[in-house]
Amino acid sequence: MSNLLYYIIVLPIIFMSIIIHEVSHGYAALLLGDDTAKRYRRLSFNPKVHIDTFGTIILPLLLLITTGGKLSFGYAKPVPINPYNFKNMKRDTGLTALAGPMSNFIVATIFSIFVRLLAMTSTQSPFALINGFLLQVFFMVIILNLVLGCFNLIPFPPLDGSKIVGMLLPDRHYFRFMQLERKGMYIVLGLILVSYLFNWNLIGNIVMPPVLFLFRLLTGLHI
Repeated sequence: MSNLLYYIIVLPIIFMSIIIHEVSHGYAALLLGDDTAKRYRRLSFNPKVHIDTFGTIILPLLLLITTGGKLSFGYAKPVPINPYNFKNMKRDTGLTALAGPMSNFIVATIFSIFVRLLAMTSTQSPFALINGFLLQVFFMVIILNLVLGCFNLIPFPPLDGSKIVGMLLPDRHYFRFMQLERKGMYIVLGLILVSYLFNWNLIGNIVMPPVLFLFRLLTGLHI
């Protein structure tokens, strides 16, 4: 697969996976009593309402090009959540956060079923070439969604894992921990870039082991 074709396929997959992730936060919040995302019309899969010019377009494309496709990272506009609308702030904030990674794992699971079906027929079908191309695309969907899900489970603000862990923290530690959220994304992005520059891939060393394990579990294949 050529680099241009790779980018054409991968970038929309990253984009839509991030959107699914964010919308899932909004729907979970709605079910738990917070209609903020609904009032701001963010419970939509329309890409226009989720685009963050830098985080959704410039950053993923820049990282893909500068690292030769080895590293990509991006984000959409966060879906607005008001935790004060929840009956139990810590618990429901954590459950709302969990909905994002879970949506990515569900997408990966669905596409792994397609992979298993295609893998059984790809060598026998007269459309073997098309099936082979589809397998590569489905692999990307699965891997990228697993990466997004596992990465967001890292327990460091503002990643979803911090809010999930926060459910277990005493109040005095919880609110102090959550204060890191304002600067957390800059810290996370900085760590990713610095680790790559020093040839220690943060995502590759921390996120990829569980991703590869889940990929093998879902598809029965090794990569």
